[in-house]
Amino acid sequence: MKTLFSVSLVAILIALVSACNTISGAGRDVSATGHDVTSGANAVQHSIQNN
Repeated sequence: MKTLFSVSLVAILIALVSACNTISGAGRDVSATGHDVTSGANAVQHSIQNN
């Protein structure tokens, strides 16, 4: 069971790293995600304040 988990984890990590292509690309991906979360939180906050 541990082996299956380890193999699955490695496969997921390889897929994530290859999708980013570079460390710089990974940083941009994380930054974009952070901006999206912030935008969503701001939209919810404005919606709550306007009701």
